Amino acid sequence: MEQKPDLNHNTRIGFHYFPDTLHYRETDLQVWLPELRDLGASWLTMWSSYERAIPESFIHALTAAGIQPIIQFSLPLVNPPAPHDLKPLLDSYARWGVQYIDLFDRPNSRSAWSSGTWAQQDLVERFLDRFVPLADVVQKSGLAPVFPALEPGGSYWDTAFLHTALESLARRNLDGLLSQMALSAYAWTGERSLNWGAGGPERWPGARPYFTPTNEEDHRGFRIFDWYQSIARSALGHTCPMILFGVGSALDQAISQPPSLNPLIHTQTNLTIGQLLAGEEADDPANPEKCLEPVPPEVIAANFWLLAAAPGSPSLSQAWFQPEGNTLTVVGAFKQWIANREKKQAKTIKLNDLKVHPIAHYVLLPVYEWGVADWHLDIIRPFMKKHQPTVGYSLEEAAYAAHVTVIGNHHSFPEESLEALRQAGCQVERISGDGTSIATQLAER
Repeated sequence: MEQKPDLNHNTRIGFHYFPDTLHYRETDLQVWLPELRDLGASWLTMWSSYERAIPESFIHALTAAGIQPIIQFSLPLVNPPAPHDLKPLLDSYARWGVQYIDLFDRPNSRSAWSSGTWAQQDLVERFLDRFVPLADVVQKSGLAPVFPALEPGGSYWDTAFLHTALESLARRNLDGLLSQMALSAYAWTGERSLNWGAGGPERWPGARPYFTPTNEEDHRGFRIFDWYQSIARSALGHTCPMILFGVGSALDQAISQPPSLNPLIHTQTNLTIGQLLAGEEADDPANPEKCLEPVPPEVIAANFWLLAAAPGSPSLSQAWFQPEGNTLTVVGAFKQWIANREKKQAKTIKLNDLKVHPIAHYVLLPVYEWGVADWHLDIIRPFMKKHQPTVGYSLEEAAYAAHVTVIGNHHSFPEESLEALRQAGCQVERISGDGTSIATQLAER
């Protein structure tokens, strides 16, 4: 399947912009573009009227900064616009560098339909009769349509709705649409563990619509993408690119905790999600002794709720940036994390300038906050006698080697550090696991 965005520098971090269409002025760009850069954003989800485009200058400024816009129309399901009425707007967005168009919102929710249309039979088919002609014109404009995010659970259970819809699209022989379409999902945490429901229905076969037995977990949490991708594999035979909306912990959802803890929960949860999106290992905030499962590459964008909102907006309490220059605690924590990552990346990028490798073989060992682990030296001693490598703890020194054996997991040596060594011309091999496993792997070399 073709995936449109250039993912080489995709942090997968995105944000929902103002939940209105009133903040697309040059002065808004001057305020928010620096903030988005400092937050490491690669995506920005923006509301658009289907009668008037977001200004070209606003979109160009985002794409020039490496931020990909996602346009949300939230079209009405009752009397949506005709495809030919939407096409001039879509053609403009395509020329300006937009790639993804989200047409509808939560079609499995009763509130999205009039009472008369909701009660009729074949709700999914009637939705597709509205979605497909508009998605077709999106595709013909050179854009990728997004299958709308469903209400988790919802008036019509979302996993059943999605499975029926994807099977119907396949049955209608819409291969061109299916090859371009992205799935989307609302990935708010519901204040559950970030590992809640990980593994999807294969791991939690007892979960049923409207009923999750004791000792089972369902899809209503951050790991909703595991469940939706399982549905895609079942209905289509393959996974799809996925865009997450409404990502993270909402500040006033942690009602079971004392109010004074809410900002801490909000900050810790959202920062951990950012780390997972960046490919870092992270512990579960709800269970620090447990490491969270990584986010699969099919998730190309995850948009946190919410960057900012206008005074008087019902969403204002959820906005990371509050009026009068105030911010939620998560903003400072997120910016500091991004700044530290960029410093580390800048340090490793310097290694790319190296052209010679005076060291034949280097074994790179980790250094912990408390010091050096003696057991690493004990484990590698037979390997040292056999191969006589240079042994050390410096990434910069290792870059001078033709062959680097890295002892340690992704937490000790992030993948981007290893990629910098490869860009410097090193042949890199990672050895990780417990002491016995590392010794066994080294003995085989």
